[in-house]
Amino acid sequence: MRQTILIAFFEHHPLRLSNSCEPSCWTTAKEKLWTFQSPCFLLGTRQTILETKDGGNTWFSRSIPSAEDEDFNYRFNSISFKGKEGWIVGKPAILLYTSDAGETWQRIPLSAQLPGDMVYIKATGEKSAEMVTDQGAIYVTSNGGYNWRAAVQETVSATLNRTVSSGISGASYYTGTFNTVNRSPDGNYVAVSSRGNFYLTWEPGQPFWQPHNRAVARRIQNMGWRADGGLWLLVRGGGLYLSKGSGITEDFEEIPVQSRGFGILDVGYRSKDEAWAAGGSGILLRTTNGGKTWTRDKAADNIAANLYSVKFIDDKKGFVLGNDGVLLRYLG
Repeated sequence: MRQTILIAFFEHHPLRLSNSCEPSCWTTAKEKLWTFQSPCFLLGTRQTILETKDGGNTWFSRSIPSAEDEDFNYRFNSISFKGKEGWIVGKPAILLYTSDAGETWQRIPLSAQLPGDMVYIKATGEKSAEMVTDQGAIYVTSNGGYNWRAAVQETVSATLNRTVSSGISGASYYTGTFNTVNRSPDGNYVAVSSRGNFYLTWEPGQPFWQPHNRAVARRIQNMGWRADGGLWLLVRGGGLYLSKGSGITEDFEEIPVQSRGFGILDVGYRSKDEAWAAGGSGILLRTTNGGKTWTRDKAADNIAANLYSVKFIDDKKGFVLGNDGVLLRYLG
């Protein structure tokens, strides 16, 4: 039986990078990953957790006994480290904690009444973390996960029930879950509704999520944070928008890109000026001026895969993830 890294298949052998790709900033590997944090781990379905000790050249399977005790196939959704302390969340509801850089993992009990599925976790300090569900619940802990405090007073559905008359287009069609959620380095969140009708933001200290009308005609595919604190926005069917200025706003401008008609699925910033965007049919775009102009990396044109996620660990480590067994590693 094959394991999967989310949608991808994982064969039972180390991952190895290919040296046969065209000259580019990226090289290819026959695998996919979803979440990559330091220490170097990646996650997937069927309790899959892989580790690399050589910067991503090879990956080896790790076992977490506490996640294999029951007859469940867990999908690990998010991992985060702060020093040697790390956290993993997954579906069905599971929370794991390590204090020794991932050598051993402890399972933390969770309430059966947790609203939604856990989709994101962020290690914030010693025995401290912030956890988010796909219904908009945000919880924080400062004692290793034994107690959690709610950072918002209600789920997004409850908020929209109160604000549906406030003019948020599409709020009445909200299905109760996020499509994507992204966190800025200073703790702000931006989330896209499951239908892409509108987006929501949350800043530390706010009691509720704040819904926003989308500033574009087409539905939103994904949103995230630029290195300068502003927002980027992708629409379905292709299209890239950047917010004017930094911080949370509803004022966006469209940026021309050579997407060849394919959708752009994610953006990752290597620095304040340099970023990469990835999308369908091997689309890979680069900016070196903060997003004002984008050029296509033609070396990726021969990759027969949709590239759906861009992750930069720092300015020297980066990965682009795709389907059909594709992982691109940044070479500089």
